[in-house]
Parts: sequence; C-alpha cells; structure tokens
Amino acid sequence: MTAPTAIQSGFVRRLGDGGRNLLALHCTIAHSGAWSGLAKALDGSVCLVAPDMLSHGRSPDWDGQSDFFDAVTGLAAVELTEPTDLVGHSFGAIVALRLAIEHPDRIRSLTLIEPVFFAVAKQDAPDLFDQHLRESQPIEAAFQAGDEALAARLFNRMWSTDISPKWPDLPERTRASMVRGIHVVPASYPVLYDDRAGLLDPDGCKRVSMPTLLLSGSKTHPTIPAICKGLQRRLPNARHEVVQGAGHMLPISHPRETSVLLQDLWKAGQETGVTTG
Repeated sequence: MTAPTAIQSGFVRRLGDGGRNLLALHCTIAHSGAWSGLAKALDGSVCLVAPDMLSHGRSPDWDGQSDFFDAVTGLAAVELTEPTDLVGHSFGAIVALRLAIEHPDRIRSLTLIEPVFFAVAKQDAPDLFDQHLRESQPIEAAFQAGDEALAARLFNRMWSTDISPKWPDLPERTRASMVRGIHVVPASYPVLYDDRAGLLDPDGCKRVSMPTLLLSGSKTHPTIPAICKGLQRRLPNARHEVVQGAGHMLPISHPRETSVLLQDLWKAGQETGVTTG
C-alpha cells in the first residue's frame, strides 16, 4: 500500500454542529448531500463531514493521471485531524477501510455500509463473484463501446431495487451528475477486484481494532453479504448487521435505521471501555 497523496483539492460538506465528529464517504455516482438524511436522523448529535469524491458533486474532475484510489483517500485523510467516527458506503467503504488501516489512532469507530470489496468474494465465495461478473457484463460492454451514458444508466439500475426511481424518472441534473462520475468506475477495479492496495493483508487487518460495524441490506446483491461476512472474519472487532427491506442504497433509503445502528455501535464502544467519544 502506498501512502495516498492529496494531489487535487475537493469540496467538503458539513452537516450539523453536534459535538461528535463523523466523517462520511459517499458511494460512486452520488455526492456528499446523500448523507443529509442520516445527519437529520442523528438529530444534531454529530458534526458530519462529507467530502465529494473527485468527479462528483462540487469537487473538480479527477485528472485521469493520478491513482484514483490514492487521490480520494488523500482527500478524505485531510479531514482526520482529530479522533473521528468513520462511515463509508459502497466504494466509500473501501476508502474508509484503508483509512482505518493507515490511521487507526484517529478513528474511534468504523462503519462499512454495503462494501463493494469484490476481492473478498473472489477469495471466499468464487461462485458469487463469478455471478457478479456475469451481471456486470452489460456495463462493461457499454464502457468498451465508449457509451458512458449507457454505462451510468446500467450501473444505476444494477445497484437499485424494484422501488427505486427508474432512469427516465430521475431529474436531468441527477442523470448528468451520474454520467459525469461514471468514468471512475473502471479506475477502481484493481483495488476492488484484485486488492491492489493490499487491504486484506492480515497485518493490516489487525490494525482495524476499533469497534467496527458492517451493514448490508436484506434486498442487496448476494455478493455483498458474503463480503461483509468475509470482512467480519478478518477484522478483530467487527460485527455484521442486516437492515431489513433495504437495498444497496440503504443509508439513503433507511437513514433512521442506519442512525440507530451507529448510535448502538458508539454506545457499545463506551460500555466496553473503548474510547468512542
């Protein structure tokens, strides 16, 4: 793992003015505003700090030259100036895991929501990994054809549930922002599929000793629970919870349930003598 370097600056949103610092890292083709519901559900108890990934939200476009994973990790690491609770969703969860490995002294608790760390499934559940690859083929074909609009539409569909808004029903601004960010997806493959950053190294996993919560939705893709269970086995202080009725976008669709589980995690850390606040 190479140390990330913040070679590009980005936009950071701050929600709430509570006494507890919470750094929240959003998923691909979303933006920092996706955490607004969770911040509201936490009812003013936190100061939620949410960077926009490069090529997302109000941050500038990724330069396409630097390592994307290094760049977004570096941007997030800038916000770890004092002990902080850390939550990441989807690709943001993998960035959060890296931060926990590299800066364990600055992180009170870690929450990984729907982590798309397919390298875990590749090792632990190869049949599910192969199923995911098959289901992703239309997206890959769109990338190969240079059709980023189609790739964004298919990517959004794959990670949505039956009750999610359909692509034509989304506001034009939302669709445009998704198309803008979709090009970073292939740039993440070496990390997500092959663990190019070495996050699964046993010595690194041992460093993630803070209270850790792994969250998946009951209606998500079958690969995700396998990834959560695999990470639970590898991380020394982790537990896995399932949010009933939720899909991949559970922190957006189920902010109240997410907030309750976060507060339970923080409370459990205090009761066991772990410094979480």
